[in-house]
Amino acid sequence: MTSRPRSTVLLASLSLVLGLTAAAAADTADPLTTDLDRLLGDPRLASSAVGLVVRDADTGDALYRRSGHTRFQPGSTAKIVTSAVALDGLGPDHRWRTDLATTAAVQGDELAGDLYLRGTGDPTMLAQDYDALAAQLAATGVRTVRGELVADDTWFDSVPLATGWAWDDEPHYYSAQTSALTFAPDTDYDSGAVAVRVSPGAAGGPPQVTVTPPVALDIRNTATTTAGGGGVQVNREHGGNVVHVSGSIAPGAAAQAAYISVDDPTTLVAGLFRASLAAKGITVTGGTGFRATPAAARVLATRQSMPLRELLVPFLKLSNNMHGEVLIKTLGRKFHGQGTWPAGIRALESLLPGLGADPLTMNLFDGSGLSRMNVLSPDLLAQVLRSARAKPWFRSWYDALPVAGRWDRMEGGTLRGRMAGTAAAGNLHAKTGTLTGITGLAGYVTNADGRELVFSLMFNNFVSGVPRDIEDAIAVRLASDRAGQSQPGARARHRDAPGTAPKVGPGTGSDPVRDLECSWTKSC
Repeated sequence: MTSRPRSTVLLASLSLVLGLTAAAAADTADPLTTDLDRLLGDPRLASSAVGLVVRDADTGDALYRRSGHTRFQPGSTAKIVTSAVALDGLGPDHRWRTDLATTAAVQGDELAGDLYLRGTGDPTMLAQDYDALAAQLAATGVRTVRGELVADDTWFDSVPLATGWAWDDEPHYYSAQTSALTFAPDTDYDSGAVAVRVSPGAAGGPPQVTVTPPVALDIRNTATTTAGGGGVQVNREHGGNVVHVSGSIAPGAAAQAAYISVDDPTTLVAGLFRASLAAKGITVTGGTGFRATPAAARVLATRQSMPLRELLVPFLKLSNNMHGEVLIKTLGRKFHGQGTWPAGIRALESLLPGLGADPLTMNLFDGSGLSRMNVLSPDLLAQVLRSARAKPWFRSWYDALPVAGRWDRMEGGTLRGRMAGTAAAGNLHAKTGTLTGITGLAGYVTNADGRELVFSLMFNNFVSGVPRDIEDAIAVRLASDRAGQSQPGARARHRDAPGTAPKVGPGTGSDPVRDLECSWTKSC
């Protein structure tokens, strides 16, 4: 009989021990951990960066943690940090003012000098709000301004776009320029953007094009009104306000709307307001100037925005990027006397410890999450979510987060079409975040035992279609969790046919339109 070498015996014994240990661990593993591990083991996430932190909202106990300290690009989940810090630093009742002011005397029905239109970044200014300011001035009896109309946007600096934004995003409404004097097309308050509506014209002729608000853009309309129209495209040239309308629309078809950003909102505001003055019977004899309002100027008329606690709804529900940037520059102005991104980020970092988070563990360059240079960790978001619960403004903030499975857009927001009919519907309040190769979900959910949880989930660097179904499956698993009970059926459902391997790799397994979050396409 030949004896085996001692090394072979030792290896066999070690393998037996390890096998028994693994089996014992499997028998004692927490069911929630087992199910979450299974979900995060989806082949589409292979070689991707994956982070998930789940904590008891009251005690802070960790129920699950993977790559909690790792820094990820957050996308729009960064708005959790921006909004919470802004509520702490500016207060939930903060409002933005837009003033008409002058240093000149009023002589009869004439203002004998310059009229200043001074903004502080109000993202909710609509065309009718500028009309209302003109009406206030007209109510004082002024009919002629013997001077310039001066547009004062100096509350913020002149840098229109944040560091790390993509140049090819500039024409899109979600990547608009930030200015202290701006406008929005409607009550979604996409500041710095216009709605271009294209309606059918006479058969064979060009369609009709209208712009809201009616600012002075150079519209180049080469579209046609043609039976079976294939759709119209609206594009703004880089670096200016030349807008091309092309394609075709069928006679009798419904109007098509496209939302685009504009170049130099301040100049367009000045033109819009000059038209408002004229409509109210007020003539400005001088040209248009651009400079600061003198300190000695007196206010003739004013308009205040809604309070921040109300602005949170379109900001968070619809993931409005421009609101995040206004908040950052407003923080910079309040705490450092400079309406700039660097000053605003310094203010944010100084306030972040008040939310239990360490600013040295992150790097932000904007307030919306649009910059590809932003990095922060799941742990940081989970800590902010926990600490926010003790703040006096928490209820307004919590209610402003998107709610899973609620179809009303100002309730469900970016989660309106997700997780309907599950334990997460009407329960989960969370912020979404999506960029190419990036998706995240972070917020609150109450499990089947009535235990409130905070969670932060981040996926970076995947090359498949957006694994949003995995996010949803994890959220539903948290919502339906009951201590000690496994849910072996918990798995992500993806678009590939049953029994086939998920498609991965550049250009495969992905639908570019369907993969876009609804906030990118104005479909929520």
